[in-house]
Amino acid sequence: MKKLRTILCAVSALVLTSMTTSPLLADSSNFAGPYVGFQMAAVGVELDGQVVSAGDDVGETTTGNVGRTAIIGGLELGYAIPLGDAGVLLDVGANYVAGGAKMRTSNTDTAATADVIFEVDDMYSIFLAPSFALSETSSLFVKLGYTHATVSVSGDVTKPDDMEGATYAIGTRTVLESGLFIKSEAGITEFDTLSSKGLGQGGTGKSVSTSTTVTADPSVAYGLISIGMRF
Repeated sequence: MKKLRTILCAVSALVLTSMTTSPLLADSSNFAGPYVGFQMAAVGVELDGQVVSAGDDVGETTTGNVGRTAIIGGLELGYAIPLGDAGVLLDVGANYVAGGAKMRTSNTDTAATADVIFEVDDMYSIFLAPSFALSETSSLFVKLGYTHATVSVSGDVTKPDDMEGATYAIGTRTVLESGLFIKSEAGITEFDTLSSKGLGQGGTGKSVSTSTTVTADPSVAYGLISIGMRF
């Protein structure tokens, strides 16, 4: 995921440099204004987890949904603001993505420690996206966003805070005279670390020691197609 983010940032930097040093003659008026789109995305989720115990628990193992993919849908709302006459716009918007992901941590010493399941869903983003009109119907954009997701947990552990992270993306948009548009986008979201501690209240076979800490580093890579309308 870190390599993908580095590549994505490098490509975005090259795009921004080339656009700011080259004259853009395309009219941006066809892209300006409010818009709404429906998204279909292919998502890959990586959840690197770790269990650390300072007590006498033994046989702890952790598994994550590394490389797991899913097809999910979402909704996007935004407003494209023209910045001068050089074909540059600034998109301000938000999107909501349905679906979620799970990570399970398990322990072979079942008399001591039970399974713990993290579940992440209800993800939404708020973003800024500088856009560059390549023609009267096509534009290129780079995106930086703040992303939030709801976290729930099953097991004898404390509930971690909801996740927050940064989204980086690059994509293209084609707008027809009718206002109908098609957008393609590829990006990555890296979240803050999840952390939870054992409560020691689950009873025999269901208890997680208070000396045990469960952590996970979630990240999401995605590619999406959006179809919508500019008003």
